[in-house]
Amino acid sequence: MPTFAAVDIGANSVRLKISRWVHQRLRVIHEDREVVRLGESVFAQGMLSPAAMARTVKVLRRFHKAAREHGAEQVRVIATSALRDARNGQAFIDWVHMRTGWSVEVVSGIEEARLIHLGVITSLRITQWPLLLIDLGGGSCELTISAKNQIRETVSLPLGAVRLTQEFLRHDPPREDELEQLHGLISEEIRRVARRINSAHVKAVIATSGTAAALATSAQAIRGAKNTRDTTVQATTLVRLADMLALLSYSERTRIRGIGTRRAEIIVAGAAVFAELVKRCNLPGFRYSPLGLRDGMLVEMAASFGRNARSTRQLAIERWDSLLAAGKHYQVDTEQAQHVRHLVLEVFAALRSVHRLPPEYEEWLSAAAMLMDAGAYVNRTGWHRHTHYIIANSEILGYTPQQRRIIAAISRYLGSSLPSPSHKVIRALDPLDGELVPKAVALLRMARALNQGRRKAVLGVRGRERNGMVTLKVRTSRRISADLELWALRKERGYFRAVFGRELEAEAS
Repeated sequence: MPTFAAVDIGANSVRLKISRWVHQRLRVIHEDREVVRLGESVFAQGMLSPAAMARTVKVLRRFHKAAREHGAEQVRVIATSALRDARNGQAFIDWVHMRTGWSVEVVSGIEEARLIHLGVITSLRITQWPLLLIDLGGGSCELTISAKNQIRETVSLPLGAVRLTQEFLRHDPPREDELEQLHGLISEEIRRVARRINSAHVKAVIATSGTAAALATSAQAIRGAKNTRDTTVQATTLVRLADMLALLSYSERTRIRGIGTRRAEIIVAGAAVFAELVKRCNLPGFRYSPLGLRDGMLVEMAASFGRNARSTRQLAIERWDSLLAAGKHYQVDTEQAQHVRHLVLEVFAALRSVHRLPPEYEEWLSAAAMLMDAGAYVNRTGWHRHTHYIIANSEILGYTPQQRRIIAAISRYLGSSLPSPSHKVIRALDPLDGELVPKAVALLRMARALNQGRRKAVLGVRGRERNGMVTLKVRTSRRISADLELWALRKERGYFRAVFGRELEAEAS
């Protein structure tokens, strides 16, 4: 039974969730959380403080021990707004790696929102669309509009509860001028997105994160609700609660049910963001969900193991949408890219017994085919080098940095240069991928050759291996000659021989 661990390093707290794949579903077997305020000095000074880093590393060592004790086969560690903004973030990443062996992945606000969406969509039954997801953390607030499981729009705003508290609220209780400045910034940031949210006509609102949990519990206390499972907060109650919290002292806020000692320090700013959202965007309120970033990470890890059909489909949708968006941005001819993609997947299937690549390389080849011409957007000269840079450094949602490096490397060698173990692109990969990528490059070069004339003269391929000879049966169009494509494919025989140790022949059928 595969076991996965997800670690979320936020600006306010760090969280661990370990799940095991049991009876066709992820079952949580361990959770841990601690407020460390990693971002406490970032938003004012731009630097992580040594004390905050030390606190966080200490907790992460505890998480590391738990992951090992529960037999986690795969661990993913993601950091969000605090690390995005900190000038000394690499020092913290190196410290974590030294003490735990974990590699910390710093994701953008958009990728953070996508993972939250993935966790919520695959775990909850949503009946009303469009849906607005709100995740208000310590450093940022992610807003995602989803329609029938597909993300339509995502925006990340610098409206985290820790960030706003440190910037504006310096007295207890907050002074009137501090609240006025706080509300002014929140109003300005939300004004930029309010029209888009209003025009989406959202039918349901789900909020995640600790601030939403505290507000949901406090709202229950205010209205005297007996059903503690009801996590719905009406807009009127939310606005009233935000106004009330702003007038209370810290000690008074701690006495409200749902607001603990650490949350009481930042709840005024967090509540103000929620209140402004429901007012400006005409929202009915929200329903709190304990699902979040960690759940999306776990779903993605399970999907990579092929364990969950629903999550695998959802991840495939998100990746495809992201590839199309990236292709559009870099002015890729989508029709031609999809044809090369079709051909490389046919070559992958036809030569499976020859290349013996892991199944996930089918996805990496698909993505590489869709974006292999992106570099021409920068310059036709050296386009393959530009393609590598774009893929490796762009925000292509649904792929980890390591996966983007693999896809970028496959796309890099479509010109005259070929991969070698000493080349910096190959050396930047894990050793195993450094051995596998040249095989994937050979397959993509073959598919590109089969589209040499960009006329769709080749419709598909079948493969046969006998006595060290690989023969590709190339299915051609009856209307268009494929002589140019067959010529281009034969030019790949030398590299094919070097990579696979076999001769290559091609026949039209």
